[in-house]
Amino acid sequence: MKLTTTKVIVVAVAAGLLGVVASMLMTGPGPLLRTEPGQRLAQQMLQANAPPAPEGVEVAERGGPVPQFEVARLDGGQWTLPEDFAGQPVLINIWASWCPPCIEEMPELDRFARAQGADGIQVLGIALDEPEAVREFLQKVPVGYPQGIDAPGRADAGVRLGNPRGVLPYSVLVSADGVVLKQRIGPFEHGEIDGWARH
Repeated sequence: MKLTTTKVIVVAVAAGLLGVVASMLMTGPGPLLRTEPGQRLAQQMLQANAPPAPEGVEVAERGGPVPQFEVARLDGGQWTLPEDFAGQPVLINIWASWCPPCIEEMPELDRFARAQGADGIQVLGIALDEPEAVREFLQKVPVGYPQGIDAPGRADAGVRLGNPRGVLPYSVLVSADGVVLKQRIGPFEHGEIDGWARH
């Protein structure tokens, strides 16, 4: 039986995907998610299986602009993204006080933010949580970078930044002119942000 080139490619792609799934079942997603191709694949899978965003809610995509939206500041007031952070790149980290991987990576985010100084990449945390729970948590585990707060839901900050399934933690690197450069599902390990943030 003669196979066409298209059939061979389809079989090869299917076999490759099965291999990836088998690897994740045996070793977990960690090694794959630590690579840029793995992150892109995970992002595509999440978006393919996600419900559509509510009408009128724009969702950011890699290489595209961050749609304008507002997020409350934990210390009062609000920010308009991306314009209130324009002029410098910003790493936005979506987290919650009840999320163990989020908590584990916060010291690494804080270390990175402090190393950047005033002219480097800004770091912004946005907690999908109750304000009181976040304030209580930050008293125990203080960080130096600013924090926003949002209610989890189908139109929360994470969804608007390209995370329609609400997987936490979730990080996005945004350019100085408001374009999504990178998206990251899962926590950063010690020293990992420095390499990831080089674009």
